[in-house]
Amino acid sequence: MTEKALVLFSGGQDSATCLAWALSRFDHVETLGFDYGQRHRIELECRDDFRRTLPADWQAKLGPDHTLALDALKEISDTALTRETEIAMREDGLPNTFVPGRNIVFLTFAAALAYRRGLRHVVGGMCETDYSGYPDCRDDTIKALQVALNLGMAQRFVLHTPLMWLDKAQTWELAEQLGGRKLVCDIVEKTHTCYKGERGELHPWGHGCGACPACELRARGWAEYETRAHARMHPPRNGKLADD
Repeated sequence: MTEKALVLFSGGQDSATCLAWALSRFDHVETLGFDYGQRHRIELECRDDFRRTLPADWQAKLGPDHTLALDALKEISDTALTRETEIAMREDGLPNTFVPGRNIVFLTFAAALAYRRGLRHVVGGMCETDYSGYPDCRDDTIKALQVALNLGMAQRFVLHTPLMWLDKAQTWELAEQLGGRKLVCDIVEKTHTCYKGERGELHPWGHGCGACPACELRARGWAEYETRAHARMHPPRNGKLADD
């Protein structure tokens, strides 16, 4: 049986890694992005460029890219991702980049599209390890939503979250395992994560302002990934590093 998947592909690091993960497992993979008035809408514009860099065997499995407009999310939310306001922590301990209901809405619309397209597997980059405390990124939320979607649509969708228990360094490592250093370089150069939407300078870890929480998290993960890679290439000898 042909296994088909739909990947929530924003154009950022996590979703690009999830796309590679899906292409390594499923026979046919389509992608879906959401335009909800986000400040960093430039991420959506990176998707085509990244998709074109994928190797030929993955290209053969790659289906259409879809974009859905969800302007209502911007209208009903007052967050630093949908308004030109300073990024800060709220009194309840959540960052003001949290868009209430976003992932629940995304996965619901993704399931509706998957229903129409005959796609059983839905893949998202939600993560409970390196995250900002967003409640809709938690594993319990995704599991509960899978039950609700299957009951409400009389289907047997499977919601996959391959990054759920990985930190950012491990996400970089997963990308390397899936597609080698070329995939890592393509993610660095052709995806976008910065909350402020600044393409700007190309840092070792990618484009961005370098100061927002998304950039800081990506940079820290990259540094740890490089440290781990160096340790693997230069294991200790007699209690000393090989290059000491």
